[in-house]
Amino acid sequence: MAILEIKNLSFSYDKQKVLEDINLSVDEKDFLAIIGPNGGGKSTLLKLILGIHSLKMGSISIYDNKPSKQLSHIGYVPQNTNINTNFPIRVIDVVMMGHVDHHKNKKLPYWKKIFKVGYSKEDISCAMGSLAQVGMDKFAYQKIGSLSGGQRQRVMIARALCANPKILLLDEPTSSIDVDGQKQIYDLLKELNRSITIIVVSHDISVILKYATKVAHINKILTFHNVDFNTTIKPDGGHFCEVEMLQMLGNKVEHKKGCGC
Repeated sequence: MAILEIKNLSFSYDKQKVLEDINLSVDEKDFLAIIGPNGGGKSTLLKLILGIHSLKMGSISIYDNKPSKQLSHIGYVPQNTNINTNFPIRVIDVVMMGHVDHHKNKKLPYWKKIFKVGYSKEDISCAMGSLAQVGMDKFAYQKIGSLSGGQRQRVMIARALCANPKILLLDEPTSSIDVDGQKQIYDLLKELNRSITIIVVSHDISVILKYATKVAHINKILTFHNVDFNTTIKPDGGHFCEVEMLQMLGNKVEHKKGCGC
């Protein structure tokens, strides 16, 4: 079942075209890896899906509706999750920021819906449940600045999960994490993929190939999509470059400009 549909999408910053004629279909419980060079449009595409940028050409639908109408179904982990490690905020407070249902509580006074003050039992329960999903519940009341980079990234994923999303978008989730931490994050995402659709932007192709079920290569145009790695040969180990991966895929499928597959 397709839950995300992108059709004939083009986007420009001023007069510089960043994306051209993108067609993409994402099914329920896909693990889609988006790869491509810096400046190729990967992060821009995520921002269009999130509704951060306004569409001018083409369409994006999530569950047959505009992204702005489906934000409660989307969890997002941005690329830059660096924080001021000296700021005295606890892990659980960070995660509860993702509990969007708080503002929908009709019993709350009007002013509390606008200016969120305090947390309800539901907020705390949601946060603890999300932290348990990522194996960080025992760190709930520690200051986030005391955690390692990989642990902080798990907390950011928990914050996104606290919105109970059906789609989880991640932009370079392991860019500042060591190799062991990267594997742990992707193992976690693979486990979450049992119930959530995963869309991840990453340059770490050798890691992505071990987890993704589909791949999209974006460099202004979309040249690869809907490639099931269960039918391809995965590497035994080590890293290899993007060109080598594209050559491998080229032996399996025939590609067309803007292919929606």
